[in-house]
Amino acid sequence: MERITISLDESLAQEFDALISAKSYKNRSEAMRDILREYVETNRIAQARAPDCVANVSYVYNHHEREMAKRLNDIQHAHHDLTIASMHAHLDHEFCVETLLLKGPTKQVQSYAQEVLAERGVRHGVINVIPVDLAVRQHKHTKGHVHLKPKT
Repeated sequence: MERITISLDESLAQEFDALISAKSYKNRSEAMRDILREYVETNRIAQARAPDCVANVSYVYNHHEREMAKRLNDIQHAHHDLTIASMHAHLDHEFCVETLLLKGPTKQVQSYAQEVLAERGVRHGVINVIPVDLAVRQHKHTKGHVHLKPKT
């Protein structure tokens, strides 16, 4: 592990310490590593230097809206190759929350996720994309399977 030193003005240091406390970090180093990872990966995605990813897409919708569940299901089936799993839960008599776990080429995953969130009737959607290194490796116990390792 490499050690670096940074200087902060007093007010920024106090804000940082308050954030560390609110997020339950044990120390400044752990918080700083997470902040840097997030910044590096966000930048990697923005510059299209993340060819593969895993992603979580969560959204809320009113299942009474005209053929809403069918439309969402059709989108998922059209992208079955990118979908690892989905989870559906009822919030009340009208609203449902769904979460999709996706993997594959970043541009395709983002396009699929955006298609779901842009569907008429979807509310409160969010996409979390994590760049990964995709490698097929041979192991003694298998004939070969995909390993997804976070980039940072």
